[in-house]
Amino acid sequence: MAVVITTGVSGVSAVQKSGFLEVLVRERWHKVLVNLHEEALTLSCEEDCGPDNASDSLTSNAVTNGSYLDNNNANSNNGPQTVRTAFTDLPERVPEAIANRKRCVKVAKQEIGGLGVSIKGGKENKMPILISKIFKGLAADQTQALYVGDAILSVNSVNLRDATHDEAVQALKRAGKEVTLEVKYMREATPYVKKGSPVSEIGWETPPPESPRLGSPTIISFSPSHSPSSPSVPSLSLQGDRRCIPLKMCCVTRAMTTPDPENRQLELHSPDARHTVVLRCPDQPSALSWFSATHSVTSKLAKRALSEVIHSTARTDVAGSKEIRHLGWLAGKTESEKQSWKPVLMVVTEKDLLLYESLPRGKEAWQSPAHHYPLLATRLVHSGPERGSPHSGTHTQLFFATRTGTRLGIETHLFRAETTKDLSLWTRQLVNGCHASAEMIKEVTTSCLYQSQECRLVIHYEQGFSVLADPKLGEGENGEEGGADPPTRPQVLLSYPYERLKMSSDDGVRMLFLDFGGQEGEIQLDLHSCPKPIVFILHSFLSAKIYRLGLVA
Repeated sequence: MAVVITTGVSGVSAVQKSGFLEVLVRERWHKVLVNLHEEALTLSCEEDCGPDNASDSLTSNAVTNGSYLDNNNANSNNGPQTVRTAFTDLPERVPEAIANRKRCVKVAKQEIGGLGVSIKGGKENKMPILISKIFKGLAADQTQALYVGDAILSVNSVNLRDATHDEAVQALKRAGKEVTLEVKYMREATPYVKKGSPVSEIGWETPPPESPRLGSPTIISFSPSHSPSSPSVPSLSLQGDRRCIPLKMCCVTRAMTTPDPENRQLELHSPDARHTVVLRCPDQPSALSWFSATHSVTSKLAKRALSEVIHSTARTDVAGSKEIRHLGWLAGKTESEKQSWKPVLMVVTEKDLLLYESLPRGKEAWQSPAHHYPLLATRLVHSGPERGSPHSGTHTQLFFATRTGTRLGIETHLFRAETTKDLSLWTRQLVNGCHASAEMIKEVTTSCLYQSQECRLVIHYEQGFSVLADPKLGEGENGEEGGADPPTRPQVLLSYPYERLKMSSDDGVRMLFLDFGGQEGEIQLDLHSCPKPIVFILHSFLSAKIYRLGLVA
């Protein structure tokens, strides 16, 4: 069974927030129009958004210089996912034999996708009609004979050498299903073609086949419960170079990967953690406003995603756990990674803390987290503003840390929450999860050596501590009669309730020291491996018992 979170956009609702921001593309800032919807963020290079208004602004008939040529240009929901541009079809990769020579290429239009090209130029721009984009997998791309930078001289013998951009668009749309293009590759036009919208260069996640498609620059993807033809689902028009970013399970942060000394940026990280969109606002108040609005949308969508995961994993498990209590994105790093923040998907189950580097897309991925820690052996050691943090004012950084006792020692992770509400929520989830885990598991047993005798240390949530002699030794002492009798209970060497514990410590290597104030003095137990897991479990049991009494643990 595939465990999938639907990250496609099921429709575009009324705009919740809109304005001009800057987007970071190829280490340069570009002005774009940003619209925030209930499930997506759209970035558009609309009129007056950039330096190339002559070639990329909207025309009177609502198609652009650089329009995607679909049979239903204004309303299509079936555009392509990936694009060939002048950045991919480099001039040096075009065969020398075709450069500056006329060619005739026959293209069979598709019902979905049309020709599958975008054009720029025209008489009004003092440029020929140029192919600026070829959409992979569609008709033009399938010919393997057309290139970005090809000038279209004629369409089905209709001369376009002196055509305006609008005339070329209409000629291509009227050309019928079988189209003969007379083209000529022009290397000198490559710089002009590269002046496309920076939005078209923004990358985003392409989900695996079992997942619904994510939005692309000019496309809305639909979840299985919706149909593109449904009248209740508004479509995203192909007007202008536009990028639609689904916000479901998108990680929204401040200053995680890009320095932000002026506190006016926000970052969007894709669910697969491979793509980042950095937006810059005019000032700090607007940055806070945009972040708060976007974070509110992603928080609501995360609740829906949690319900989907719980439903999908009802008959299976997630890394050995049966129930997911909470999940969400955080900025995280280990103690050794002093400056390297990265998105971390944290999942709290009924007994485990799971950390993923990206959103799992199937059952196998859910069962293979990057880190898997028992809640019972994990402590929350800090929660609040960073101690001695240089950040102040509008963007105070909020942190919490976890420490887990493992067979190799203590593993520490530092996490950054984006809001005080998030910090409070994660703190409650971890503390309550640890206490619930203690009440559910009840008892932990480990082998040990006590006074040169192989024993078992048993720590019970209600009954306290017991050191039991190895039962195999007891059975061997029974001789011949032992075979007929039922197995004897292991001999109890020591037994103490929690209230008798005066002191506990360890050497960090293999020895655990317990002092119950008894006549035997300090008890030394050789646990054969690092004692930290047992030490942390002991702390969790005590914390849960104190919390149960209504006291602060």
